[in-house]
Amino acid sequence: MKEEVKNTEQLTGKENAVQVLKFVLFSISAGIIETISFTILSELFKLPYWPSYLVALILSVLWNFTLNREFTFKSANNVPKAMFKVACFYLVFTPLSTWWGTALTNAGWNKYVVLFGTMAVNLTTEFLYDRFFVFRDTMNTNKRAQKEKEAHKE
Repeated sequence: MKEEVKNTEQLTGKENAVQVLKFVLFSISAGIIETISFTILSELFKLPYWPSYLVALILSVLWNFTLNREFTFKSANNVPKAMFKVACFYLVFTPLSTWWGTALTNAGWNKYVVLFGTMAVNLTTEFLYDRFFVFRDTMNTNKRAQKEKEAHKE
């Protein structure tokens, strides 16, 4: 098995800000995917909230993980290991968010208000989880980050 590359360098304030901005922008694109797939399943196929939400969430998570690993955190770590860590997050988040989403929509809340609120909670908690657990020691270790580091030396 390939050994994981570690990085112990601290990010500057600017690098942290750029990282947050990238995560938010990629999360917005994942949110668009989640909203479109949720709408198709909910409105076109008339599925209840929970299966529409679950399928939409899975699609957005795959998209978001792929982009953020490569471009936001620039991590060269073991992809299956990182995916497993993210899956552990979603083993907790998914049942909770499905439960509160179903409860709130059954209580009469608008399903899109619930969806967007849940997406905001997801964005915040997943960024913190990814930044400080999944990619903590492997940020800026992929080829893209190494090329950028070399370009700044010149």
